[in-house]
Amino acid sequence: MTRPKCACLNPRAPRRQFGSLRILPSGRHQARYIGADGRMHKAPVTFTTHGDAETFLSTVRADLERGSWAPPKAKPHTFGEYAERWLEQRSELKPRTREQYRTILDRFLLPEFGERDLTGITAADVRTWHATLETGKVYRGHAYGLLRSILRTALDDGLIASSPCVIRGASSSKRKIKIRPATLPELAALVEAMPEQYRLMVHLAAWCALRYGEIAELRRSDVDTKNGVIHVRRGVAWVNGKPVVGLPKTTAGVRDVAIPPHLLPVVKAHLEQQPVRGRDGLLFTNKAGAWLSASSFYVAWWPAREQAGRADLRFHDLRHTGAVLAAQTGATLAELMNRLGHSSPTMAMRYQHVAQGRDQQIAAALSKLAEGQ
Repeated sequence: MTRPKCACLNPRAPRRQFGSLRILPSGRHQARYIGADGRMHKAPVTFTTHGDAETFLSTVRADLERGSWAPPKAKPHTFGEYAERWLEQRSELKPRTREQYRTILDRFLLPEFGERDLTGITAADVRTWHATLETGKVYRGHAYGLLRSILRTALDDGLIASSPCVIRGASSSKRKIKIRPATLPELAALVEAMPEQYRLMVHLAAWCALRYGEIAELRRSDVDTKNGVIHVRRGVAWVNGKPVVGLPKTTAGVRDVAIPPHLLPVVKAHLEQQPVRGRDGLLFTNKAGAWLSASSFYVAWWPAREQAGRADLRFHDLRHTGAVLAAQTGATLAELMNRLGHSSPTMAMRYQHVAQGRDQQIAAALSKLAEGQ
């Protein structure tokens, strides 16, 4: 005889005065009832026999009549379960940022807090974890910042009464090395030491202040040599070793950058020498004609910076060179942030006041600096 998957125990029996019982597909008995709050509640467990389920309902009914009934407590949330949902719901994250959060969770947060009830994590627990975390200052700051963000959302969701992340300044990290932008002679030496197919990358990073991911995703259609403008619309990042194309790092990263006139001949020459034609052709590629990863580029970059006497210089530091050079032309803070593609809540209004055509003037002034050198 087969057991019904989900049915009343006895359809012919008189209607129950309180609660209801049913047999689940597993064969166990489930009890349900309406509490004093007017909501339907299920017993916290299922029962082996009909009699056990009846006893539970009788107990609940007695509590309701005495006025001692209380809504059943919600199942506690572990930090690990909540953190996984938190990361899954952050649809706005860039692929590279998501990968970094995943790494921090797996390496620093889940081993310590994964099995802990959210309500059981105290300020003392967080302080001890932070003080004994075996990693550098930068990663320690990032790990604390992620923990604080997750628990702040849990607070907003009403799952915890207060956040245990109360260490002042724990999420900030100061640079160990002060950045020293490249000078014009050093920039010239760097360009000279680079393989010919990569020289324009150095120019674009310094004179146009482009990020590596923006440069690596530039296509022929993004370069307007007639008007002297580069249209930055995308960037490429490597996630788990695979290139992922998306929007630039920030909203302000989508921008048009004027090319300094002295650099236009270099840009045109590079376009002429590129073997890949068509509007979608990448400006810089690896040997297979695909995106040039940073690791492949560094094979040429590291010897070049040694030869230029700047072994400390990171490729990203060339953006600082670009910022310094543009500032020397008299560009305002808003114009600098517009050119570099920076954004922040406090600077958002400044972008709306950038004078049209001012970027062209900055680019022209940059060429004057180069000619003066």
